[in-house]
Amino acid sequence: MKLNYHHLFYFWKVASTGHLTRAADALHISQSALSGQIRKLEESLGHDLFIREGRRLKLSEAGRMAFSYAEEIFRQGEELSALFASGAQPNREILRIGAVATLSRNFQEGFLQPLLNREDLELSLQSSHIDELLRRLSAHRLDLILSNQSVQGDEQNPWRSRLIAKQSVSIIGPAGMAVQETFPEVLRGRSLIVPGQDNNIRQAFDQLCEYHGLRPRIAAEVDDMAMMRLLTRDTGHFAIMPPVVVRDELKNEVLSDYGALPGVFEEFYAISIRRQFETPALRELLSQPSDHVLARPPAEPHL
Repeated sequence: MKLNYHHLFYFWKVASTGHLTRAADALHISQSALSGQIRKLEESLGHDLFIREGRRLKLSEAGRMAFSYAEEIFRQGEELSALFASGAQPNREILRIGAVATLSRNFQEGFLQPLLNREDLELSLQSSHIDELLRRLSAHRLDLILSNQSVQGDEQNPWRSRLIAKQSVSIIGPAGMAVQETFPEVLRGRSLIVPGQDNNIRQAFDQLCEYHGLRPRIAAEVDDMAMMRLLTRDTGHFAIMPPVVVRDELKNEVLSDYGALPGVFEEFYAISIRRQFETPALRELLSQPSDHVLARPPAEPHL
């Protein structure tokens, strides 16, 4: 079988938009002509590439595989054009990472640090809600998602969640306080900054408080860990969070860790989609020991 790259290009454009009409408009051809080109590609490959859901098109399992190959084929085509246009070969691998918007920036930096100074690699970092990130992953617009919750894949969405790190959640507060008590006494009478009620840490903390008969006074509920970090540093309140969020403040003795909450952890997951191959950069990230990710200091400036 000889692959028709013209048909493959049309398929790639439709798969990228998920919509036949928009792709046809962008390509300046009729919908019927575009549909016919894709049908010829499906016939030559012997597989349906799309599942039609109303007016939208969703990639089938064969379509997801074809799309991953098409992405690489046309990316290399763009590099070839750039080579002759500039006289210098880009030859840079592109890795697209999505992260749940509320995830600790310190954790993200620690996880990505092995790749940050690589000149042969271009990192695309995107932040959004988990549902939107999963849509991008399924459409092959992301290579990996970083999240603090796992997801369950199925035949239509072959996601897989890999636990890459796990850290205890601590009571964090101003440094230098003469605190002798341990949990739960250390929290009695204190105003707390806590994650929002949909957060797994908050749910585990509420259950722990209920078990110990503790009714904490909530000063603020904050979904974003970066904002929790600022409020904890600047208000003098105690907070419930993983130490990695305030790694620098703990190191500089601006804040102190007053003990881990028993049985409360935050888990960090890498969510990918099953595919025939993984890029070397992705394999390098996923092979890191979890303790290295959490303990890793900030990257040195690259001069």
